Amino acid sequence: MTILKSWVLNIVNLLHSVKDENLKWQQANQGSQAKLKHVRALAEKALEAELKKKSVQLEHDISLLKTKHDAELSMFKTKCKQDVKDYKQYLAALDQLKSSIQASYTHLPEAVAFTIHHHAKYLLNKMWEAEDFEQKMQHEMQLIRFMTTVHEDARLYLEGASTESLPQRTLNLIQQQ
Repeated sequence: MTILKSWVLNIVNLLHSVKDENLKWQQANQGSQAKLKHVRALAEKALEAELKKKSVQLEHDISLLKTKHDAELSMFKTKCKQDVKDYKQYLAALDQLKSSIQASYTHLPEAVAFTIHHHAKYLLNKMWEAEDFEQKMQHEMQLIRFMTTVHEDARLYLEGASTESLPQRTLNLIQQQ
């Protein structure tokens, strides 16, 4: 039994010595631990302040982006409305072109007038759907050249300067394209 008692006392002494060492360490490092707690609290407050600052900055940036987006959207809507208006004006001009052809060439089969009108619409759509500016300008020049030729053919026929019964230069342009 004494061995057991001795063994238990040794364990108890060991536990007391570990507790004493721990207590001595805590007393020796109490200032450091307090300083670390203080530094941690300051760091947490600084982090919280930084997060609030970042949050305010993000809200401001989001507000600026929203304002910019709204302005761009408004400008885009205005541009689209103007594009639709311009397109309608082009279509009206093409309808006038068809009427001009029919008035100038009264003997012209309606299918030929519609073919000329359809080709002009085709050129208009190619111009309208062009992706880059250079392509758009090329297609616009084709359309202008075509419409000018149609009007010139009609004018010459009405003035009697052309003896051809068909708008031949216009039909040649359609054939080339």
